[in-house]
Amino acid sequence: METRHRMMPGDARDLTGIRDESVELAVTSPPYPMIEMWDGEFRGEDAAIGSALRAGRGAEAFERMHRALDEAWGELYRVLRPGGFACINIGDATRTLRGRFALYPNHARVLTASLAAGFTALPAILWRKQTNAPNKFMGSGMLPAGAYVTLEHEYILILRKGGKREFRLAAEKRERMRSAIFWEERNAWFSDVWTDLKGTGQALARGEARKRSAAFPEELAYRLIQMFSVRGDTVLDPFLGMGTTTVAALASGRNSIGVERDRRMLEAAIERVGGAAAREWGERRTRERLEAHEAFVRMREREKGPEGFKHRNSTHGWPVMTRQETGMVISRLIGVRRTSGDTMIGTYEEGPPAGND
Repeated sequence: METRHRMMPGDARDLTGIRDESVELAVTSPPYPMIEMWDGEFRGEDAAIGSALRAGRGAEAFERMHRALDEAWGELYRVLRPGGFACINIGDATRTLRGRFALYPNHARVLTASLAAGFTALPAILWRKQTNAPNKFMGSGMLPAGAYVTLEHEYILILRKGGKREFRLAAEKRERMRSAIFWEERNAWFSDVWTDLKGTGQALARGEARKRSAAFPEELAYRLIQMFSVRGDTVLDPFLGMGTTTVAALASGRNSIGVERDRRMLEAAIERVGGAAAREWGERRTRERLEAHEAFVRMREREKGPEGFKHRNSTHGWPVMTRQETGMVISRLIGVRRTSGDTMIGTYEEGPPAGND
């Protein structure tokens, strides 16, 4: 089995290099309006943003920043196939301008623009992005009523193009069965609150390519890919950054396309995906997934005895909870090679069986 991963220069607002209805899933995170480290990028789109910020007109700056992003959601809608999903990670912002502190609800504004583009909104996920700062509160501390709640979560907006995706052909149904997730994973992942993830920075090998980076973790993208796509699908990230979505797609046995306007970031992403760390992360994540299932099997057998499992996976032999898991196949990433230009190829083998490295 092989997967193909293309990382190319471009703009999220103009994905002309990607055909209509050619991708099944988008997992992405745009620059966050009203977060200071992104001011320069937004001012480059609209000089009036800088004027609004200097004058303390936060609402105007907020709206102008989002207008610079709005076309991206229309382009996502165009390239997704019917029934495809867009998962957009976005955090709200807090900021003080001219002495006035305020919340700027980025998630609500992105959701409004996405609905206008044609998407259907599904229940979103909150993931807790804790801060370890010793003084978490803002404002007057112990004295009411001038303190502000600390933001320690971000949103994953879950959007769908049209109705449910249809799997009509026998080959499509087979790949869907092979892409099943474990029962216990379903129970944990399909929750509207994730509390076990940590935010991560992005370190670059050279230069300034982005000190302002603040990536979501690989695990976040990995879960979303497992939840909303099947093996062999194509996953798109139009704000590629350091290639986190591509790393997760590699580990998941999906194809991917990444688009990044910053050439230095694009080069760093290609190096990262083609390096040993990306392959090692994929191998480790597969091993951890199987070890977690083994632990679940042992726990349930202790509690329920031989009757704890009524089904067994036909490929790997694991005890599983449901018939839907019996056709599940986990493929282990064993190699990544670069072909011409900006494309990587991932190679896989089936397994390993539970208990093996």
